[in-house]
Amino acid sequence: MRILPAAALPKRLLHGALHPAANVPRSQRLLEASSTDAAGALELLHTRRDGLSEAEAQHRLEKYGPNSVSPSEHRAWPRLLAGACLNPLVVLLAVLGILSAISGDLRAAAVMWSMVVLGVVLRFVQETRADTAAAKLKSMISVTATVVRAGTAREVPLVELVPGDVVTLAAGDMIPADLRLLSCKELFISQATLTGETFPTEKFANHVGAPPGDGLDLPNICFMGTSVQSGAATGVVVETGWRTYLGGISRSVTSPQAPTSFERGTNRFTWFMIRLLLVMTPLVFLINGLTKGDWREAFFFALAVAVGLTPEMLPMIVTVCLGKGALAMSRQKVIVKRLNAIQNCGAMDVLCTDKTGTLTIDRVILQRHCDVAGKEDAEVFSLAFLNSHFQTGLKNVLDRAVLRHHELHAEIEIPDCKKVDEIPFDFSRKCMSVVVDMPSGERLLICKGAPEVIFERCDCFELDGRTSQLSATLLDELREEYSRLSRDGFRVLAIAQRTVENKPAYSKEDERELVLRGYVAFLDPPKDTAAAALTRLASHGVTVKVLTGDNELVSRKICREVGLGVDQVLLGREVENMSDAQLSEAASNASLFAQLSPGHKERIIKALRACGHVVGYLGDGVNDVPALHAADVGISVDNAVDIARESADLILLEKSLLVLVAGVLEGRKVYANILKYIRMGASSNFGNMLSVLGASFFLPYLPMAPIQILTNNLLYDFSQLPIPTDDVDPEQIATPRPWSKNEIVHFILFIGPCSSLFDYTTWFVMLYFFDCWSPERAALFQTAWFVESLVTQTLIIHIIRTNRIPFAESRASWPLLVATGAAMAVGISLPFSPLAPSLGLTSLPAAFWPLLVLTLLSYAVLAHAVKRWLLRRRWI
Repeated sequence: MRILPAAALPKRLLHGALHPAANVPRSQRLLEASSTDAAGALELLHTRRDGLSEAEAQHRLEKYGPNSVSPSEHRAWPRLLAGACLNPLVVLLAVLGILSAISGDLRAAAVMWSMVVLGVVLRFVQETRADTAAAKLKSMISVTATVVRAGTAREVPLVELVPGDVVTLAAGDMIPADLRLLSCKELFISQATLTGETFPTEKFANHVGAPPGDGLDLPNICFMGTSVQSGAATGVVVETGWRTYLGGISRSVTSPQAPTSFERGTNRFTWFMIRLLLVMTPLVFLINGLTKGDWREAFFFALAVAVGLTPEMLPMIVTVCLGKGALAMSRQKVIVKRLNAIQNCGAMDVLCTDKTGTLTIDRVILQRHCDVAGKEDAEVFSLAFLNSHFQTGLKNVLDRAVLRHHELHAEIEIPDCKKVDEIPFDFSRKCMSVVVDMPSGERLLICKGAPEVIFERCDCFELDGRTSQLSATLLDELREEYSRLSRDGFRVLAIAQRTVENKPAYSKEDERELVLRGYVAFLDPPKDTAAAALTRLASHGVTVKVLTGDNELVSRKICREVGLGVDQVLLGREVENMSDAQLSEAASNASLFAQLSPGHKERIIKALRACGHVVGYLGDGVNDVPALHAADVGISVDNAVDIARESADLILLEKSLLVLVAGVLEGRKVYANILKYIRMGASSNFGNMLSVLGASFFLPYLPMAPIQILTNNLLYDFSQLPIPTDDVDPEQIATPRPWSKNEIVHFILFIGPCSSLFDYTTWFVMLYFFDCWSPERAALFQTAWFVESLVTQTLIIHIIRTNRIPFAESRASWPLLVATGAAMAVGISLPFSPLAPSLGLTSLPAAFWPLLVLTLLSYAVLAHAVKRWLLRRRWI
């Protein structure tokens, strides 16, 4: 098989292909092949040790299809485009654009249709990302495999592998399919691509028995995407293509992504506006047609009301806010791939993350080198270094950690030492030795291996330069120390030595009567910044949960060191046996989830979302793709595998939770500004609805001409354009802010009527103090309401934008101050301008202006008081 370059290998791939929890079919044939011997596996697959013939392979290729993990067909772009056009917000804007054009406001129609185009393009791009991700996954494995066919080994393209093919494996090869081992020698599989575990796993061909709880632990099965760390093997292909677990992940990537909380919220708000328009427009049309008798005028008035009631600036406000947030986040080393994810990043109250590379440095280091009493001992390190340096086999992660550690110590006199022989590692002995001539003239056998194995080969120990007999009591103490280190998450190797006589060659029989010197202990240690990042996230209301495929002991150790409580731990085998309801409850309480498969991770994410949490997931491997896809916001890193980057919403240029904290705060700023417009639009529209309905009933003429409504709406929209530039109070980004339907409803029901109240007081003044009952004085009434409506609507943004006292304790950004001031100034000056006759406006009497000032002050005080009342009740 062609050896893949390191960059092409994924970081973590597909832990637990056989878990029922995963969203892929359980491979019964793989389980049957595992539970029988090699001959039985060949019989099950109707093949032979010398492989299939070319004719048989071709027939099976036609039957099972290519060994490809991406769909054979992608959705056509017209279908994707049609789906993008069916978005309710797009439909609403399109309809209102037509209504605006019919009513004569071509400028409003142009703006709305521009938003239609923008919305369709964004949706289209998002829908095509899934197909792109699947294509990336396919390109990852476009390599060849060494296949035995008709007794001859040759290179075959990976896509041509079929069940029953016999393949050979060597160190550095990637496993080309899900296969059952037929024979192997010292086979050591790196499953970091599956689980995030740093240490390789031993596989055996002759192990037959009931499958363990975790499918990944099947000792005679190798999964597609893992790689051979050392040794050699022959295996028979059991599953190919989409029937492998990798194929299942590919299907999950191309399935429709669940809408985020922000998308669900804005869609609900959009449908609320649609229902309001469907009720209001005909009702206003009928009331005014019946009471005024002019059905044509009533029709255009109803259309103008429909346009005025619609927050048509919402798409632009959202887009500009998100775009501005994306630029700000890029300066914080966070690249935004999906704009809606910015708000979800701010609303996130639960962050699920892998342990490796996020809480840890993602590199095994030599943490301790000590004598049998547990004291640091440089000589023990020197012996371990000579053993790792002189061995000629494929150096594993522990050997590389020892050799890297040498850079931190005084130079060992390697040129003065001469290697004589080597006793290679094998899995039955679980140790290896080198024989070295030392500068002192003695010949040492240096043995390194699993402590329980080394103990059996030792009869003495050395401490402080003195050699003593190894008693049973001391052995028990050494075993307890070894167990303690293992519980703390260390991978421990024992170091022993023996002076040997000169002879031509040495064998494993010479690994006896050794002198125990001490231990070397390895760990993937926590990052220096991890604890601080977790503290900052907690202070901002984000709970961190660790989801890892690593074992429980190691994970507990790391979590304790970074200050993450692990009172409740949930394991993958426990997740499998839980119903969705049980998992939702357990997932809310647990902070550490260990020994997980990708399917487990996905279920946990969905369970947390079902509890009402806005969930983020940080991962960088193929095995993280289902969870990235299921989360409200998927987060990856720039050096992640292609498929993870394609599936993520945010890309961190540095895999650090501190970087993510900055992104969270920026997301909250974006959401706060979007919410200002939605709160304002919803409450203002409800107030306008009450006002229009009331005026339509008792006035003998239209309360405002259609052209006046459209002009009012245009000026009002202009005043809201700078909302994305507005400042945000610190308390508004201190905690997560998920979308809340109740919060919008409370603004509608309590803030909305405040504006209607002052509309009615304005009408009362105009009707009874300025004698506007007569239709001949309709222009005066309409002008007064035009001005009062515009200035009160524009003023409300300064009340809603902050929980503090507006202007005194919190001021808007200068662009928003200028825009709202300009809109009010234009609205007040229009009745006296040359445009007044064409708009149906007339000059207002001097006595009106003090009443307007009183109305504005009273409205501001009442709206602020109601807002504070809602805050005290925690309704907003």
